[in-house]
Amino acid sequence: MKILFKNGLIIDGSGQQPYKGNILISEDTITAAGNVLIHDADLEIDLNGLAAAPGFIDTHSHSDLQVLSKPQILPKIMQGVTTEVLGQDGISMAPLPSQYIEPWRENLAGLDGESNDIDWHYATTANYLSMISTAQPGPNECYLVPHGNIRMEAMGLDDRRPTAAELQAMCRIVQRKMESGAVGLSSGLIYMPCAYSHTQELIEICKVVAKYNGLFVVHQRSEADTILDSMKEIIEIGRQSGVQIHFSHFKVCGRKNWKYIDDMLRLLDEGKREGISISFDQYPYVAGSTMLGVILPPWVYDGGTEAALKRLKESSLRQRMIQDMEQGISGWDDFIDFAGLSGIYVTSVKHKRNENVIGLNLVQLGKLRNTDPYNATFDLLLDEDNAVGMVDFYGTEDHVKRFLQRPEMNACTDGLLNGKPHPRVYGAFPRILGKYVRKENTLSLPEAVYKMTKKAADTFHIHKRGQIQSGYYADLTIFNKDTVIDNGTFTNPMQYPSGIAYVMVNGIMAVEQGQYMNQRSGKVLRKQGREVKA
Repeated sequence: MKILFKNGLIIDGSGQQPYKGNILISEDTITAAGNVLIHDADLEIDLNGLAAAPGFIDTHSHSDLQVLSKPQILPKIMQGVTTEVLGQDGISMAPLPSQYIEPWRENLAGLDGESNDIDWHYATTANYLSMISTAQPGPNECYLVPHGNIRMEAMGLDDRRPTAAELQAMCRIVQRKMESGAVGLSSGLIYMPCAYSHTQELIEICKVVAKYNGLFVVHQRSEADTILDSMKEIIEIGRQSGVQIHFSHFKVCGRKNWKYIDDMLRLLDEGKREGISISFDQYPYVAGSTMLGVILPPWVYDGGTEAALKRLKESSLRQRMIQDMEQGISGWDDFIDFAGLSGIYVTSVKHKRNENVIGLNLVQLGKLRNTDPYNATFDLLLDEDNAVGMVDFYGTEDHVKRFLQRPEMNACTDGLLNGKPHPRVYGAFPRILGKYVRKENTLSLPEAVYKMTKKAADTFHIHKRGQIQSGYYADLTIFNKDTVIDNGTFTNPMQYPSGIAYVMVNGIMAVEQGQYMNQRSGKVLRKQGREVKA
């Protein structure tokens, strides 16, 4: 079928100025763009000046479980996202050895959710990717092999350094997963068991990733008090391994740490001048979102989630946790310190009996449970088997704008899809277009689209996506530049944006005139040689 989009404002993703023209689609491919005169199209759609952009690419997504259980991924499709990168923060679905299924499900639940509707005995990355393909996802899906899963397979969940044999095993696992199609390696150095690793361990496994032209995508060890040392560690990993570095959700947390921004940007500039490949993604909000369990000191998780739950039952250990959370531990990001008890809100639980706490901050949680905020939080984590999500407030609008304008930046959602989520799940990309382009002139329209499309595709080596160009795949997002905006708020986040008119994935219309068309045409994109392809 040939489809002609005519009379559109084409923002091709390159960063160049928009131009008026037509786009011809044949099957799953863009066959012409610009001054296209076609009289034999099967369907003509008059855009009447709507902006036509490449489909948006979300380089930090947490749809890992829902892509199997709710594969349409509507919060992404309805905001124009046509490709996602899964496997983030070093904690994801595969590899998953059978002996670790239950403890890993508990560890994963706070980030990606829980389900009894899927078969958890898939074990390998290749099998997991096949399951995604069978589920027929709405967007295209890429996968990063997670450091935590690799560590778990090689040496379990203990807080210790690997032996030489265990480190060699990790390298072999990474090689196998890269050959299965992973686009790179992820780590979350505040999450267990990733946080137990040392720099040399990461250097060695990143050497393997570099051989496959993959990325090291990392939630760095600190985004707060020790952020400069943390950045130096990641840059050193890039220097010694040769791997391409990509910082996840780049930011700095806490008023007392805002003074570090100039030095953070200096480190980026120095690394690039040295020849180290460095990029980052960013969501356009002053609050973050993750699993509530990260507020606990790292020692609590030694041995895994089951061990942590046992420690939460002991009053003496609770007192030690409170002391560490109030006084801090060297090298650990203390969310209580930089966000405060009143700046952390519960967003999801897995049991109906606790749904009344969703939307409360930790101070309010304590009042509801007639105890102090710390013990109320411990009780909730214990009752929910650690499967609790949160939102935390940490930054300022000026910081968001400053990072948006950096050349290393591409857009992402980093949205957890469970419970009452962060509004970025539904609106990160339209928010950039509406708030930071149209209303505040932080970015020009072609700059913003570039950061949502071609910049992301180039960074992750995604083949023939991210640009409106003949021969590229027909992933398109068509929007009204005068009305596009996010609608979700922190109190009512589950709202689709305004102004997204058409979304096409691989030549199939997923959204038409703002309505979901119940079409799922996404592909699993795998690393093949030096590029990521369907």
